[in-house]
Amino acid sequence: MRTKWQAALVVAVLLISVAGCALEPIEPEMGPDLSEASLSVHVMDVGQADAILVLAAGKSMLIDGGNRTDTDLVKEYLRSQGVEQLDVVIGTHPHADHIGGLVEIINDFPVDKIYMPRVAHTSKTFEDLLTNIKNKGLKVTAAKAGTKIDLGEEITAVFLSPSASSYEELNNYSAVLKLTYQNTSFLFTGDAEAEVEKELLASDANLSSTVLKVAHHGSDSSSTADFLKAVQPDIAVISVGQDNTYGHPSTKVINRLQKAKAQILRTDVHGTVVLVSDGQDVVATTDRE
Repeated sequence: MRTKWQAALVVAVLLISVAGCALEPIEPEMGPDLSEASLSVHVMDVGQADAILVLAAGKSMLIDGGNRTDTDLVKEYLRSQGVEQLDVVIGTHPHADHIGGLVEIINDFPVDKIYMPRVAHTSKTFEDLLTNIKNKGLKVTAAKAGTKIDLGEEITAVFLSPSASSYEELNNYSAVLKLTYQNTSFLFTGDAEAEVEKELLASDANLSSTVLKVAHHGSDSSSTADFLKAVQPDIAVISVGQDNTYGHPSTKVINRLQKAKAQILRTDVHGTVVLVSDGQDVVATTDRE
């Protein structure tokens, strides 16, 4: 499978001002040529958090929404991409750096379906999200292994995890989703750690993927050598904040990805990353070189 990395200002321009950060809409001709059947995955630069937009066959899916402080940035980016409603929203797990922005986003955009793992959490952010979901008249569908998402006839989207009923670490409840479009595929891992990777390796799931969204911001708690050997990603994208206090991404993880011969793209270095598939190839474009 061929992949191409074109570094360019093709997705958005990150504007920094006294008022804060915003993503400026781009002119359509600047981006990749998207046909009706194309699939595009936008890993937004939301610092030490996750927010991913998937556009496929006229449908839109948002995987996580960053921190609450990222809400306006994410909403502006969605609108810059012509998103007026969200067919699918996924909250991979209850940590605030993944679901914080969703609290207000589901109020501002019509949402058809929302998926989250079955796990309780006592944080105010999580409670606020549940309240807004209820007020919108939405029903949460459990994100669990085997559950499929309808993104059109040519797109296969299925959750590979969680498969167990309980985990000690909240990160391991992360909704792991594999999305396949013809001969290309994307694996979204949330913050799933080594325990879940071991479960996935023991399952009958086909983990091989063209693109891997690296788990837990590149933490050494994830991305084991055995897991990367099974995934064999051509491109590995890490959503991570500049100069974060966690030391993410781990040098060990970077070394493992390099050993796996994956092209590494990082939001702290490259800004927002957009990956476009025509079913045969994946083209990656970034805000910064």
